[in-house]
Amino acid sequence: MNRKRLAALGLDVGSTTCKIVGVDSAGDMIWHVLEPSDPRVEAQVAHLLEEAEKAWGSLEAVPLVATGYGRKLVKKATRNLTEITCHARGIYRELRRPGTLVDIGGQDSKVIIIGENGRVVDFVMNDKCAAGTGRFLENTAGRLRVPLDVLGKTALSTNQEEKISSTCTVFAESEIISLVAHGVAVEPILRGLHRSLITRIVAMIRSVGLVPPLMLSGGVARNEAMRKMLEEETGEKVHLPRYPQLMGAYGAALIGLEQK
Repeated sequence: MNRKRLAALGLDVGSTTCKIVGVDSAGDMIWHVLEPSDPRVEAQVAHLLEEAEKAWGSLEAVPLVATGYGRKLVKKATRNLTEITCHARGIYRELRRPGTLVDIGGQDSKVIIIGENGRVVDFVMNDKCAAGTGRFLENTAGRLRVPLDVLGKTALSTNQEEKISSTCTVFAESEIISLVAHGVAVEPILRGLHRSLITRIVAMIRSVGLVPPLMLSGGVARNEAMRKMLEEETGEKVHLPRYPQLMGAYGAALIGLEQK
């Protein structure tokens, strides 16, 4: 039996993963589930809410705030909000400071300037091209047959770096195929691929102005090459929350708490 009581839920329906987070009345994260996204969004949402009921009992009086690209399909949500608002609130609560948040997701990337109390001061978003997102790495990892969980480590295993100049995922993939055909090793290709993504992210950071500290959320935050190269390119230490992938759902739950 859980000793703490569930006070609010946040549900982040992302393009790559679906996350649900529960908080207690103090705003502490007390429960979460993370799953790969299912194209049958409404069925997955129903399943996650069933899991919450199994863990905590009736959800009738529990606020549910939805975020993510599929947030409007969460029919039981008491409110739905953008990922920008929710990530800002979640990371602020977790790291207890304003600053600059980089959130690299599967579908888009965002740079958010966060003020006091998790307020969004400014932001820039790349949602038009996969070349600035986690999908860019995922597609090429598949092409090079390198597991995602060792992608960063493999990229950092060499000091050699092949330049990937294309700003489009499709053309970048053609570049990679050409490099492989010419006998170039996988490691320097991957290092160049990471550098290409970081260059795009840093351009976004500069467009809004870097306000230290520099924070990172989203699934790509687990990639050590992304963290290291971001530090190299900006000269700032990268700060991570305990659960980078859960910050959107956590922020949504915190906002839900305010509805009580």
